[in-house]
Amino acid sequence: MEHVVVNLTAQYEQTKEPWIWRLSRDFNLKVNILKANVDEDFGWMQIELIGPLEEVQRAIAWLQTTGLRVDPLQRSLGA
Repeated sequence: MEHVVVNLTAQYEQTKEPWIWRLSRDFNLKVNILKANVDEDFGWMQIELIGPLEEVQRAIAWLQTTGLRVDPLQRSLGA
C-alpha cells in the first residue's frame, strides 16, 4: 500500500465538486483529510491517498485534469 500526501487547491468553480467521494469511489482509495480550509470562493486541502500504487498514480493524474492545483508532497510505503 502506498501513502501519498497531496495538497489540492480549488478556485470558485471547483469548490462545490465532490472530489473526495470521487477519489474513493472511482479509484478505490482511502482518503484521509489531514488539513483543510474551504469556503465558497477558494479552498485548499491536504489529503493522504492510501491504496495500490497504480490507483494512487491514476487518481493524481485524474486530479490534474480537473482544474485543481495538485501538489504531491510526500510518499511512503505502507504495511
